[in-house]
Amino acid sequence: MAIRSKAWISLLLALAVALSARAEEAAAEEEAVLTLDAESFDEAVAKHPFMVVEFYAPWCGHCKKLAPEYEKAAQLLSKHDPPIVLAKVDANEDKNRPLATKYEIQGFPTLKIFRNQGKNIQEYKGPREAEGIVEYLKKQVGPASKEIKSPEDATTLIDDKKIYIVGIFTEFSGTEFTNFMEVAEKLRSDYDFGHTLHANHLPRGDAAAERPLVRLLKPFDELVVDSKDFDISALEKFIDASSTPRVVTFDKNPDNHPYLLKYFQSSAPKAMLFFNFSTGPFESFKSAYYGAADKLKDKEIKFLIGDIEASQGAFQYFGLKEDQAPLMLIQDGDSKKFLKEQIEPDQIVSWLGEYLDGKLSPFKKSEPIPEVNNEPVKVVVADNLNDLVFKSGKNVLLEFYAPWCGHCKKLASILDEAATTLQSDEDVVIAKMDATANDVPSEFDVQGYPTLYFVTPSGKITSYDSGRTADEIVDFIKKNKETAAQAATTMEKADPAATESVKDEL
Repeated sequence: MAIRSKAWISLLLALAVALSARAEEAAAEEEAVLTLDAESFDEAVAKHPFMVVEFYAPWCGHCKKLAPEYEKAAQLLSKHDPPIVLAKVDANEDKNRPLATKYEIQGFPTLKIFRNQGKNIQEYKGPREAEGIVEYLKKQVGPASKEIKSPEDATTLIDDKKIYIVGIFTEFSGTEFTNFMEVAEKLRSDYDFGHTLHANHLPRGDAAAERPLVRLLKPFDELVVDSKDFDISALEKFIDASSTPRVVTFDKNPDNHPYLLKYFQSSAPKAMLFFNFSTGPFESFKSAYYGAADKLKDKEIKFLIGDIEASQGAFQYFGLKEDQAPLMLIQDGDSKKFLKEQIEPDQIVSWLGEYLDGKLSPFKKSEPIPEVNNEPVKVVVADNLNDLVFKSGKNVLLEFYAPWCGHCKKLASILDEAATTLQSDEDVVIAKMDATANDVPSEFDVQGYPTLYFVTPSGKITSYDSGRTADEIVDFIKKNKETAAQAATTMEKADPAATESVKDEL
């Protein structure tokens, strides 16, 4: 019995050791993604020449879906030579919000690639499943541009459904080659690059082209575009202008999605035509719209044609309704929009001409002005913001919020408490605006929710970055508010001619 007991004890000890080892391995696997915060972030960036960082929020469904894939990819990439580091930051946590602001995080999850100790930062635009993440990042740590030595190389590297940019040279040296490689390094997360000494290796384009030149191969419009301007800025502009279809299609085809992202990120004026592809007169609209895009190709306007069934998110963002379709919308900058409801194909060119001639009145997305607005925190919409904020003659603390935002919901009762405390002060108003249902004026930079600004009667706008308790909010307002006399003095210094009318308003 004693021998048998000892055998059991030995077996249990062996099992314990094995289980302990497995637990340690599991723990190590769980830690493959490096967790960073505001205190450790800069040190990690400085330590790793190449690192991918996911900015996430715990409540985000897409983040939860990505988490196991991201972890699996991190485990696989940790064995790469050299190791590729994947990290994450809870951008929803208060102490990490400055990081989210610094790196312009506008949605979750957002992944960014940090190269050369953070000197070069690029958006991650690859797949969101483990194998795709691994393959994409392996390419990102290799050469920015691959040499094409044969037609077989070209067949392997060039995907007919993607944009591919090739530098064709007489030799791999000199200013042109150096500039091309610099641009390839800078834009490598957006495009695939190659370089060759022989244009006849490539599947499309003139094999007798005079070198050096840059050839952009694409799956739309004219399929091949060449440029001989190797100035870095000119190269970037050439690639940007040539890599988006003349008319971007907003539908359910995933092949069109990369161009949508690029379209909406552009700072150029954007023309958008929306109608139902399945029930509307598709061919007549398409023909007229593509004709307008060709006619205005020398103008700095980006064109999009969208199926209502696929673009509900855009409709919500712009404050549109399906019964307005077929419709055209022009977005000119962040604040100006122009709308034409129930447009006909033969009206497209003339309406675009009216826009270019400055004859259109802007369209504004706004909730209805509240008929009753007597709660402690006043409701501001786009159509009454000017009256309730800039022309009110009062000191206004204005919150920009989103209905789904957890921090906004938490702040709501705090703002109510602060507004109740200050309700006897006729010079002060605390207000709120649903920034998802109203156009935010260009005077305010709203990158996340909640965002608060303090506006004085003289028009001074200050971003509110102080504490989030009712007492702290009240103290801030008391210390920073202007009296009517102070506001008049401030405005007189800025514009003496307007002082008398301002005093009358105050």
